[in-house]
Amino acid sequence: MKITVLTIFPEMYEGFLHTSIISRIIDRGLAQIKIVNIRDYSLDKHHHVDDTPYGGGAGMLMKVDVLHRALLDNISNDYTYTVLTSPKARPLKQDDLIRFSKMDELVIVCGHYEGIDHRFERYVDEKVSIGDYVLTGGELPSMVLIDGILRLLDEGISADSLKEESFNEGLLEYPQYTRPVEYNGDRVPDVLQNGNHKEIRRYNLKMALKETLLNRPDLLDNHEYTQEERELLGEIVSELP
Repeated sequence: MKITVLTIFPEMYEGFLHTSIISRIIDRGLAQIKIVNIRDYSLDKHHHVDDTPYGGGAGMLMKVDVLHRALLDNISNDYTYTVLTSPKARPLKQDDLIRFSKMDELVIVCGHYEGIDHRFERYVDEKVSIGDYVLTGGELPSMVLIDGILRLLDEGISADSLKEESFNEGLLEYPQYTRPVEYNGDRVPDVLQNGNHKEIRRYNLKMALKETLLNRPDLLDNHEYTQEERELLGEIVSELP
């Protein structure tokens, strides 16, 4: 997979691309990441990429002509998919990351300043937000996209690590524990130590349901329950204070 990032702050990616799992995936040739400086496509001597908005208003807007030149120069073919980071888009979901991870080539355009010239939006395939809040630029959202996509690539990380993650089955992930067995009077649940895989699976499913009910009940609104999940949810509700 090839991902190209268009940004005015390429230096922000130096550490990110050379850290942990991301670095290993790139080194193994599973993904190619290209960072492009949008300023290289400005035609004036000062490499301006922004200007004041028509009609007044605070802040500066990124220029459509500069952004479009940068985009055109980094689209390899008709199959290249272009994403613009924007707080005006719907929030990113795990399903979106799965969809992006199956693409051969992706271009991520990082907005900045007060925003971008609206005319540029006609040249992108999709806008993506990482939450209902505003950041100073699209660089951090682009890193979230890259991180979320690369870990889903075949052979990126082990399949077992992905199998029971939060959101994959419409539920949050169940709590997990490691040594020591007891810390400050807080013990690892006995059921996780008894070696009975059937009981452990049922316990983890119950805890996943509980985590979701307490922290993201909205995820349960459209969840398609199995009979076992309905029974466990009933147990959870009866046990709540």
